[in-house]
Amino acid sequence: MYATPVNPQACAQAGAQTDPIALRAPGFAALGSGFYAAQAPTPLPAPYWVASSAQVAQLLGLDAATWRDDTALQMLSGNRAPAAMPALATVYSGHQFGVWAGQLGDGRALLLGESAQGLEVQLKGAGRTPYSRMGDGRAVLRSSIREFLCSEAMHGLGIPTTRALCLTGSPAPVHRETLETAAVLTRVAPSFVRFGHFEHFYAQGLQQDRYESLHALADHVIARYYPQCHAPTHTPAQTYAALLRAVSERTATLLAQWQAVGFCHGVMNTDNMSILGLTLDYGPFQFLDRFDPGHVCNHSDTAGRYAFHRQPAIAHWNLGCLAQALLPLLADEGQAVAALQSFQPAFTREFLRRMADKLGLGVAHGGLQDGSALAALVGQLLQLLAAQRVDYPIFWRRLSHAVASGDFAPVSALFAERSGWERWLLSYKELLTKVDQAQAADLMLKTNPKFVLRNHLAEQVIRAAQQGDFTPLQTLQTLLENPFAEYPGHEAWADFPPDWAASITVSCSS
Repeated sequence: MYATPVNPQACAQAGAQTDPIALRAPGFAALGSGFYAAQAPTPLPAPYWVASSAQVAQLLGLDAATWRDDTALQMLSGNRAPAAMPALATVYSGHQFGVWAGQLGDGRALLLGESAQGLEVQLKGAGRTPYSRMGDGRAVLRSSIREFLCSEAMHGLGIPTTRALCLTGSPAPVHRETLETAAVLTRVAPSFVRFGHFEHFYAQGLQQDRYESLHALADHVIARYYPQCHAPTHTPAQTYAALLRAVSERTATLLAQWQAVGFCHGVMNTDNMSILGLTLDYGPFQFLDRFDPGHVCNHSDTAGRYAFHRQPAIAHWNLGCLAQALLPLLADEGQAVAALQSFQPAFTREFLRRMADKLGLGVAHGGLQDGSALAALVGQLLQLLAAQRVDYPIFWRRLSHAVASGDFAPVSALFAERSGWERWLLSYKELLTKVDQAQAADLMLKTNPKFVLRNHLAEQVIRAAQQGDFTPLQTLQTLLENPFAEYPGHEAWADFPPDWAASITVSCSS
């Protein structure tokens, strides 16, 4: 029912009808024209609905039964600009693969406005902007489906993320490695401000020897998203240092959640890092199949900079770039160093908490109190999983059911060489005696998902969607929105990946 094209002239003029999503100027717009460029979306022919999220529609106060009409389709495909204000492309800079790239900016993203709930609504793929550089400003159906699904999957896992309201498609051709078709993703977040925004205005300030724009950006972010950083007793420098510390801790928490669930981002450039600690910009991402700490999910990352096990260190490096950008606002470098020192303890604390929950040892009453014992247990387990390339999601789900039933044979079957596993299991069972096992099993089944967005699942729904069949996409979306439920009859969606999955490559091209 989603694939029926509609007349792109149905709502030709902005303001001719009431906008289907009531938006106001975003708070970011008040910073002034030096922070963005006004840019109308570029229309697409014959747009059609591909997918939508009822959860995100509810967040925006939309009537789930009626909001998705032709007017919305035109607005969210870039064919009808919002009546209240022009769309905005923001300017930022950044480090890409560890190298300063200079000015970047929203090359294919346009900020439509802000909802009454304080959420920014952005179109990705709606055409060229002043920051597109050599790009065409478009997104393709293939990568847009991946981002739509992963945004909602991460939310289902309880991991901070931008959200996706909907995805529309068009037969308009887009050239990547091959000829593909266009799509527009509607993204939603409290803010899309990145580390790169601060880097841009720091670099600009260096050239001008004045930092008014950097001050304005930091003050906006603090007032809007980090008011706790502004204490009456703080000097301005202490307030900005508190911001850096808060961002460091949020980023550490996010990275711990990624590592625990086995998520590889793929392109952790500073311009892809959210100032709010959200998972941002789903390009060549991947959830691990077999556990491989050195796995590189981005075919373009030939040096392995963003390998899975390096993600926490890269996040800390990126925070160092943010700290450098904030130096003109701080009293001295010591303040920056002190703020960044909060990263590692916050990461370790959150990672061990997440792993304790995955093991059922973090239950509310009687949870494991010995952090060193937990760290040793987790470290030994991850070494075992890596040595035998055990399927990461299936291991955790089977372990959850084993604790519930007492039958560990299905877990043991995952190991070709079992002596190390059996020794670990004895230690684990001993620790389980210290907690309520019914509570432990319940916690594990609510922590270790049955369904994750594996590459081969995304590939299957993409292939179907490219043929006009959106039913598999809808099915997978439903499973990922509540990935801890059993959903009888859908076991194939939680099975081992097929052999051909190993040949899937994902790159920065989208």
